[in-house]
Amino acid sequence: MRKIFAALLAAMFILATGCGGSDKPSAENKSQIQLGMIKHLNVTEMLLDEYFKKAASRMSKTSDLYAPKHIFFDNMTSMLAALQSGQIDALSTYHSVAKYLIAQNADLEPVTNIPKVSDAFCCAMRQDDAALKKEFDDAILKLTADGTLAKLVKTYVTDADYSAMPPAVEMPHFDGALTVKVAVTGDLPPLDLITADGKPAGFNTAMLAAISQLIGKNFELVQVDGGARAVALTSGEADVIFWVAVPQDDTLAPPDCDTPEGVILTEPYFTDEIAHVKLKK
Repeated sequence: MRKIFAALLAAMFILATGCGGSDKPSAENKSQIQLGMIKHLNVTEMLLDEYFKKAASRMSKTSDLYAPKHIFFDNMTSMLAALQSGQIDALSTYHSVAKYLIAQNADLEPVTNIPKVSDAFCCAMRQDDAALKKEFDDAILKLTADGTLAKLVKTYVTDADYSAMPPAVEMPHFDGALTVKVAVTGDLPPLDLITADGKPAGFNTAMLAAISQLIGKNFELVQVDGGARAVALTSGEADVIFWVAVPQDDTLAPPDCDTPEGVILTEPYFTDEIAHVKLKK
């Protein structure tokens, strides 16, 4: 799976270089490195640790890579608090999110020299909603072809002022149309973002507004913790959730190990590189 594989490469590399510094941790402290992540949905901390240990063992003859201790969090707020209190040494996220967090928090900085590995962002929905998935797929392909997605990326990600809170995004409304509930977490600003007054904003919300215009359905945005996305979907609290776990291969982990049973994924609409953030020394 791409997400696990990307995290393996990035996390083992950062730990081999001492969380981005020039000093490597001593051999006896290697297992003490704590890396925060938003909760994986079908993988426990222990199982993820085992994947990393397996990969590190395979690479040990040719590198100094080794595995961290993973700490899962249900949301970005609690993970940031853990980083700032010293409970974790770094947190794993995406390049755009790292830029936003650093712009909003003067005591944070990026971990440098991370390998350039990326995840593909998509939407997930229940398997019996195949017709809805096709509508999303067709809309994503159209928005890609006509340049709309590229413009949204430029506005909300590439050229965005990360020191300022972006405005809330108004969803189109169609009288009498079907309403689709979409879960937002606020855990990946400026992609998945909740403003200070509790309104969804950012790139994903703007992308949803564009899809709504194309398919003629109303979207009701439901706020949930990142770690509760799968439950929100399977319980019917939400019909669509944002997803980045794209099955890739079973070299390091079982296929679809982070995709709940009965879930289908749309066409990808965005890619971003894995990034890590730490406290300034």
